[in-house]
Amino acid sequence: MDELIQASIKIILQNQSESGAYLACPNFPTYHYSWFRDGSFIAYAMTLAGERKSAERFYDWVASTIRARKAVIQRAVFKANMGILLAPVDVLHTRYTAEGEDGTTQEWPNFQLDGFGTWLWAIAEYQKESNEGLAPAWKEAASWIGEYLEALWQHPCYDCWEEYPQEIHTHTLAAIYAGFMALESLGISGYTETAQAVKDYIMQHCVYDGYFVKFPGSYTVDASLLGLAVPYQVVALDDPRMIETVNRIRASLMRGGGVHRYPTDTYYGGGEWVLLTAWLGWYEAMKGDVNLAYERLNWIKSQANKDLELPEQVPASMVDANNYQPWIKRWGEVASPLLWSHAKSMILYHTLDKKNSLSNPVIDGSYR
Repeated sequence: MDELIQASIKIILQNQSESGAYLACPNFPTYHYSWFRDGSFIAYAMTLAGERKSAERFYDWVASTIRARKAVIQRAVFKANMGILLAPVDVLHTRYTAEGEDGTTQEWPNFQLDGFGTWLWAIAEYQKESNEGLAPAWKEAASWIGEYLEALWQHPCYDCWEEYPQEIHTHTLAAIYAGFMALESLGISGYTETAQAVKDYIMQHCVYDGYFVKFPGSYTVDASLLGLAVPYQVVALDDPRMIETVNRIRASLMRGGGVHRYPTDTYYGGGEWVLLTAWLGWYEAMKGDVNLAYERLNWIKSQANKDLELPEQVPASMVDANNYQPWIKRWGEVASPLLWSHAKSMILYHTLDKKNSLSNPVIDGSYR
């Protein structure tokens, strides 16, 4: 197994709490929480690496955290179905402490829906390799989340970057679609029509000039749109709209070797994101563009520090360099190690490995 992948497994295990929660980043106080979105990808990566117990502990923690908030879910569903405006206390949070508490003393963009769909997708993937039935606690939590997403999916919320709360985001819809499809595969039926409604909404409102856009009314792409094909499977890898979207991501969001979030990003100057570079490589590997996927993997390896830790982003080819230092003054240096970066890199590695590509001879210090 590759040295970086071994280090990634170790880093993730070191930062998994006794409760099962994965802390997003140990050295970045603002990220001393566990997000369902990040954690679901981390657990999926750990499953690929053979660390199923670690993934199971995270899924247990999520189920427990959700079940403890049954009243919140019921209130949100009731209000949404009645057309009553939701207040901040009416929605599930996007991040929790390791103990499963809200724990947010500062104002935070808590209303985000993609993480819940991603969790459903992740446990469905986990169950595909399991000889046991769905754990009762997981099934109960998944059922509640299904009702929650069904009631709220058309509501504007923050995106996966915790921005633009006034929009209905394409990536968020894709994650929700995958969540509904996952429920069906888990034996929790009744969501096929809603899943189709979500997909129809995407096709009708989130496509412009032959490519997918960040949100309805936008003309720009966002790297998170990769999720439409991988892993959420709203469209096929070779769907012409997806191909054009990826082409635009490469053209407008790659100034160097890594991938930016979106064209006007200013967070820490809008650098190159490790996890997004891995995500692009994941898509390319699945589509059969192995050489391109190797380029992403090799770039990622070059971003690791001496302890083989991967950051959230790299301050290279920044979109808005004037915003780099202000963020450092506000929150400190760029988050590192970011467990989500390690997880996406592991996923890329294992995707290539599954295609029997990593057995190729090493050339110029790379994996090609």
